[in-house]
Amino acid sequence: MADNETAEAIVWQGQFITAKTRGKWEYVSRARGIKAAVILAVDDGHVLLVEQYRVPLGVNCLELPAGLVGDVTAGEAVETAAARELEEETGYRPARVTMMGEYYSSPGMVSESFFLVRAEGLKKVGQGGGVEDENIIVHRVPLDKVASFMAAKRAEGCAMDVKLVALLGPQLWA
Repeated sequence: MADNETAEAIVWQGQFITAKTRGKWEYVSRARGIKAAVILAVDDGHVLLVEQYRVPLGVNCLELPAGLVGDVTAGEAVETAAARELEEETGYRPARVTMMGEYYSSPGMVSESFFLVRAEGLKKVGQGGGVEDENIIVHRVPLDKVASFMAAKRAEGCAMDVKLVALLGPQLWA
């Protein structure tokens, strides 16, 4: 019997993640079917990035703003969650949030997907920084300086989230 025909088995489940097996494969999923929204927030030629300590990495990580969908309110719309998370993390409120599709970041190890959204018409309404103990640092980076900003943060020892590759576009093959 092929692995895709084998029943999925839950090995361990926590509040936020579930370890599973299917045949010889071991992988992780989000608990309770929770999804994530990743926000591409561009304003006046700048992109909003966040930096925060990530326990699994043991260092700060530079990322696009992101957050969970449906963890606060069941059935929450992706666009609503994204707008809420953007404001919590960065202090910016979007006038518009547009769905750009569902993506998988590491499909060989996790079944988690995220919805990429674009946030536009940004208005600064607070300091950001996240909630509770997130301690998020907000960076507003000129689009034409993203690559050099990432290089400088990497030189400081900051990890880079793979989703930042989307900001490099043609620079990757030039």
